[in-house]
Amino acid sequence: MATRTESPQAGLPQGRRPELDVMRMAVVVGLVFFHSALVFATEGDFYVRNADTTEAITVIAGFGVVWAMPLLFLISGLGARHSLRRRGAGTFAKERSLRLGIPLLVGTLLLNPLSQWLRLRSSDPDYDESYAGFLPRFFDVHVEFDELPFFLQGEHFETGHLWFVVLLLTFSLMLAPLHRFLPHEPFHRLADRAAAVSLRRRGVVLLPALAFAAICAFAGMEEGYAGWHRWSYLLFFAAGFTLATDPRFRTVMRRDARPTACLGVLLFMAAAPGFTTADDPFTETTPLAVVSRALFGAAGWCLVVAIPGLLDRPRRQLPPGSPEPAAPTTGQRVYGYLAPAVLPLYVLHQPIVVAVAYFVVGWAAPIPVEYVVLVTISLALTLAAYELLVRRTRVTRFLFGMRG
Repeated sequence: MATRTESPQAGLPQGRRPELDVMRMAVVVGLVFFHSALVFATEGDFYVRNADTTEAITVIAGFGVVWAMPLLFLISGLGARHSLRRRGAGTFAKERSLRLGIPLLVGTLLLNPLSQWLRLRSSDPDYDESYAGFLPRFFDVHVEFDELPFFLQGEHFETGHLWFVVLLLTFSLMLAPLHRFLPHEPFHRLADRAAAVSLRRRGVVLLPALAFAAICAFAGMEEGYAGWHRWSYLLFFAAGFTLATDPRFRTVMRRDARPTACLGVLLFMAAAPGFTTADDPFTETTPLAVVSRALFGAAGWCLVVAIPGLLDRPRRQLPPGSPEPAAPTTGQRVYGYLAPAVLPLYVLHQPIVVAVAYFVVGWAAPIPVEYVVLVTISLALTLAAYELLVRRTRVTRFLFGMRG
C-alpha cells in the first residue's frame, strides 16, 4: 500500500504509474470524509453517532463502499506482481511483513483502544471508566480459528479499520510461497490467452463480474469489512496481480473504461433499492436481497476495473536533450508529499475522526455544519500527526511502514 518516497524533482522511477499512487491517495484521504459521514448515518454502528441522522448517507456512502476498498486491493495486487519480480519471493515476504506488520501492531496497540473507549463513553452517559482502566479489558482476547485471518477476538478487542492491513498482509504472505513453488508457465499461458482474447473482443474484461456477483449473492456481505465479504478482496488482489502480467490488459482497461464505468453506475443504481428496503440486505436470503447483492458485486468489479482505465494517461516523453523543469509544480509537490504518506495516514485517520466526532456530536448545529467542522478538524489533525509524529524521524517512519 505504501509507496517509495520520491522527490518531485527526481521524477518517477522507470515504469512507475503515478495515477495508481493518486488513486491510493484519493481513497485514503477520502476515508476521512467517508468515516465522518458515518457519524450521521441512520444505519450502521459507527463508534460515535450524532443525535440527528439522515438516510441519504446510506446511499452516498454505499457508492463509495462499492469501489473504494476493492480498488486499493486491486492496486496492491498490481504492485505485488512487480515487487515479486524485482525482489523474489523471500525478500518480498520479509519486506511486506515489516512494512505492514509493524504498523498493524502499532495501530492495534496504541490507537485502536481509543475508538472503543470513546464508543462506550458515547453510548452510555453513566460510563466513567478511565482509559487506563479500560485498556486491560480491550486486550482480553482469545483465539477463534474460524474467523481467519482475524484470529484474535474479544469483547472489546478489534483490529478496527486496520482490517485492510490484516488482509493485505495475509494475501501477500499467501502469494509469496505460491510464486516460489508453483510452476509459472501454465499461469502465464492462461494470462496470455486471456489478454489476447480481451484485446480482440470487447466485453471480455467484464466476465469476472460474474464471480463477484456470485460471492456477494451467496456468501453474503460483511459490514465490518466495508460491506464486502472478506474473501472477495482476495479476488480483487489476485485480479490486480493477473492484470499486471501483460501490458495488453492495460490497453483493454483504457479502451473499455467509459462503457464499463457507465455499466457499473447503472448496476449500483439497480442494487440500491434492495439495500434500502431489505431488513438485512447483507445476509438475507430473500430474492430481493440476493439479487441486490449480486448487482452490487458486479457493479464493484465494473467500477474497479474502469477507474484505473479512466485515469491511465501515458506520460509524454521529453525530446532527448530537453532540460528538466526548473521547479516542481504544486501538483508534483503534493504528490511527492502524500505518496509515501498513504499507509501512515490510513493508520492514523480513524481514531482521530472518532475523537473529534466525540466532541462535535454534542453541538446543537445542523448536520451539514457539524459534518464540515468534523472533516476539516479531522483532516488537519491527521496531516499534523503525520508531519509531526511520523515523518520526521527514521524510527517513527519505520513504525508506520515508510521507507527510509
